[in-house]
Amino acid sequence: MNWKEIKSIEQLEEIIAASKDKTQVIFKHSTRCFISKMVKRKFEHDWNSDDTPYLLDLINHRDVSNSIAEKLNLEHQSPQVIVISKGKVIHHNSHSEINAKTIGELLVSA
Repeated sequence: MNWKEIKSIEQLEEIIAASKDKTQVIFKHSTRCFISKMVKRKFEHDWNSDDTPYLLDLINHRDVSNSIAEKLNLEHQSPQVIVISKGKVIHHNSHSEINAKTIGELLVSA
């Protein structure tokens, strides 16, 4: 699976703006957390969409993670998946509640 990496707050702002035309998916991942690694691996295995989600390495880009929490009015979690449409969060989950098939269905219906 290919990911688009998020490395800056400016890029996050571009993703939120792009969501006005096309639903966007962000997966927040801690490279130091075993649970996050397991959930990411399962997400990659189950992903069945032509859309490429964004991946945030929150250890290296904590400022972006904090900005996500602030701009999207979400509590920080890791791992965490966030689906944005028209500038607003339409779905988010963390840990074992992250389901790639559910996200794929949201992308189809959006």
